[in-house]
Amino acid sequence: MGGFFGSVGKEPCVTDIFYGTDYHSHLGTKRAGMVTFDRENGFNRVIHSIERDYFRSKFEDQLDGFIGNSGVGVVSDTDPQPIIVNSHLGRYAVVTVAKINNIREIAEELLAKKMHFSELSANRVNQTELVALLINMGETFVEGINLVYKKIKGSCSMLILTDNGIIAARDYLGRTPIVLGHKPGAYAAASESSSFPNLDYKELRDVGPGEIVRLTADGVEVLQKAATRCQICSFLWVYYGFPASSYEGINVEHVREEAGRIMGEEDTTEADCVCGIPDSGVGHALGYADGHGIPYQRAVLKYTPTWPRSFTPGNQSRRDLVARMKLIPNPTILKNKDVVFCDDSIVRGTQLRDNVRTFFESGAKGVHARISCPPLVYGCPFIGFTSSKSDMELISRQIIRDFEGEDVSSETLGRYATTGTPEYERMVEEIGRRLGLSTLQFSKIETLVNSIGMPKEKICTHCFDGSSFDPDQAYACDHPES
Repeated sequence: MGGFFGSVGKEPCVTDIFYGTDYHSHLGTKRAGMVTFDRENGFNRVIHSIERDYFRSKFEDQLDGFIGNSGVGVVSDTDPQPIIVNSHLGRYAVVTVAKINNIREIAEELLAKKMHFSELSANRVNQTELVALLINMGETFVEGINLVYKKIKGSCSMLILTDNGIIAARDYLGRTPIVLGHKPGAYAAASESSSFPNLDYKELRDVGPGEIVRLTADGVEVLQKAATRCQICSFLWVYYGFPASSYEGINVEHVREEAGRIMGEEDTTEADCVCGIPDSGVGHALGYADGHGIPYQRAVLKYTPTWPRSFTPGNQSRRDLVARMKLIPNPTILKNKDVVFCDDSIVRGTQLRDNVRTFFESGAKGVHARISCPPLVYGCPFIGFTSSKSDMELISRQIIRDFEGEDVSSETLGRYATTGTPEYERMVEEIGRRLGLSTLQFSKIETLVNSIGMPKEKICTHCFDGSSFDPDQAYACDHPES
C-alpha cells in the first residue's frame, strides 16, 4: 500500500517530516523518500530502499542536509519517490499512494504525445512520475489532478510540495485516506492520524473523496470540494491501519474489538482461551474474549528485535520462513488447551498452516481460527493489499477451482462469497481442513460493516463480495460538464 506525511509551518519542519513519515513504516516495505523546500536552497530530496532496513536508520544521518519550513515524506510499496518536476506549473515534488492498473495504456498515450519517462524502475514506468506527467497536462494543479482522477483505473491519493505550500488530493472515491492536523504555526497531512499526537498535532478532519486542499503555514484552503460518493477500503480497519488511527472519525482498534465482540457472542464453540495473532489480530481477540466470556492469553508472541516488518526477502519461500520466525508459541499456555486464534485474514494460508502445526506440536488440544474479515474471494484492483499477482493465489479461489473447474461464472463466485450458502459452508470447511484447523469461522460481511459504522455503500468490500462502484460514473455525476 504505502503512506505519506507532509508538513508546512512557520518554523523548520524537518524533524516533523522525519518522525511523521516513520510512523507510516507499517504501510510499505520497498522504498522511502523525503523532500523539503527552502526559498533559498530549493528542493532537497533523498530516496532509499527499506527492503532490508528501517526507515529511521536510512535517513537519520542525513537529516542535517534537509532545510526548509515545508516538506513531504513517503513510505512506498511501489516505486521510488518523491518525484521532482519542473513544468509550466512551476517546480514541485509529488508523492502518491496509488495502484494504477492501466499504467501501460496511459504511458503509451503520453509517449504518442511526445512526452518521455525518466524515472524507470526495473524497466517499469514509475507510477508517481506518470501521475506528475498527467498533472502537467492541466492548466492548473486542480485541472491536472482531475485529469489523474479521470484517466487512471485503480486509485490515487497524493501530496504535492510546491513553493506555496502543500496540495493534498485524496483518491476520487476516497479508497485511501488523508487526514489533516494542526498545531500552532503548522499544518500537516498524513495517511495515518496516529502520526500526529507525539508531534503535537491535533487532528482537524479527513480530506473528503476527490477533495483538493492547499496547506500553508496560515491555514487550509479548499481548492476543490469533496465528491458526493465514497468507497473507503474496509481492509484499512481489518489489517492495514495502525490501532490508534482513525479514518472518517472511526478508530481502527474500536472496529476490531467490536467485530471480535460480535463474533464471540455468536460463537458456540467451547474453548479455554483466546489469543490474537500479532499484531492486527490482537484487537479482534480482545473483543472476542469479551463477547465469548473466555480469557485472553498470549499463547503466541511476536519477536521483533531482529525481524522488523520491513525485512522482505526476495522469494516467497524465504518470506514464508521470515513470517514464521517472527511468531514464537508459548507451550506452557498452549498445553492441553482448546485455543481460539484470531487473525486478520487468510490470503494464501501458508503462514497460518505453519502456525497451526506449530501450535499442535506445542501441546494444544484444539486450534480454532476466527478471522476478522470475510473470505477473500476476489483480488483487489484498487489498493493491492497483498503481493498476489493473480486471484488464483487466494486459497479460496484455489478451492473453488478444485470444486467447480477452471471456468467459474460470476454467479457461482457470488454464491461462494455469500455467508451461509451451501457453497460458502463447503469452502470454509475445506479451508479449515487444508490448514489443519479444529474449526474455522470468518466474520460476516454484515458484522464488519456494522462494526465500522458507515453505510455499506460508502465502504469498499470488493475483495469479499465482488461489489464495486464505477469511478467514471461518480466523476461524471460530480462534473457533468466534463
